[in-house]
Amino acid sequence: MVAPNNPVQREVLLIRVRSYLMLAMTVTLVLALAGCKSGVLDPHGPVGAAQRTILLNALAIMLAIVVPTILAILGFAWWFRASNARARYFPDWAYSGRIELVVWSIPILVVLFLSGVIWIGSYELDPARPLNSNVKPLNVQVVSLDWKWLFIYPDQGVATVNELVVPARTPLHFRLTSSSVMTAFFVPQLGSMIYAMNGTTTQLHLQADQEGDFYGRASHFSGDGFPGMQFTLRAVSNDAFDAWVRRAQDAGAVLDQASYTGLAKPSANMPPATYRLAETDLFQQVATRALPPGPGPAAGKPARDVSHRIGD
Repeated sequence: MVAPNNPVQREVLLIRVRSYLMLAMTVTLVLALAGCKSGVLDPHGPVGAAQRTILLNALAIMLAIVVPTILAILGFAWWFRASNARARYFPDWAYSGRIELVVWSIPILVVLFLSGVIWIGSYELDPARPLNSNVKPLNVQVVSLDWKWLFIYPDQGVATVNELVVPARTPLHFRLTSSSVMTAFFVPQLGSMIYAMNGTTTQLHLQADQEGDFYGRASHFSGDGFPGMQFTLRAVSNDAFDAWVRRAQDAGAVLDQASYTGLAKPSANMPPATYRLAETDLFQQVATRALPPGPGPAAGKPARDVSHRIGD
């Protein structure tokens, strides 16, 4: 395409090209989001569904600005083209009260709508706020290790590494801490990411509305083994969960202070493992630093073997 010599025509052409690029990027983004699976736009729990609603509401509010702006750019570029003799030019124009009203009122309304959606969502989806349910929550204590996840079931007396088994349609009450550096716990399809920090605890309430396997991971960089710091949340029926608890109580190695110290050493890509919990206050000992913090990523690169695993 040959660029026109007229400066006005070149400017109009440039505006058209920019508008087409913006429109193409918007369409591409929408199509990409429509195909998202196993992510925040494919929720399988009440928290994830509510967060998706907030995202879509915020997107609709912002598109109420973006789409008319793109259409106005295209309309102005077409109307004020060089060949349109009907277009009127006002080179000495300086102020219009009606335009100022539109320019300021629409952004103010957008800010009000977005702030309302965010405020309501922040209150309703407070991670520490229990979910509305007649079912008793399942308590799970989460310890972020280098570079793996330890899940403790204090009421059942068992623990797992890199695998979280829960009953579907049952509220989950998580208490989280870290053995060393700060990390973040995230199951995208269930909702709310939350940080885990050494020497303190955070809380999170989630629920899986149906049975299935859901991807979870650390979403905050924590050293060389970070890419492998993933786990699977398995939502099963109540009977299957009870059967799994019985198997875990009868088999597997014992998790106590000594074995926890070995488990806390840096290692990457550790396969799922199940343990019998010897001390019900193990999580409290980790959170209050009664057990010394783990060596952390500075202790060296992660070991690729799992020879330190209890019971090997």
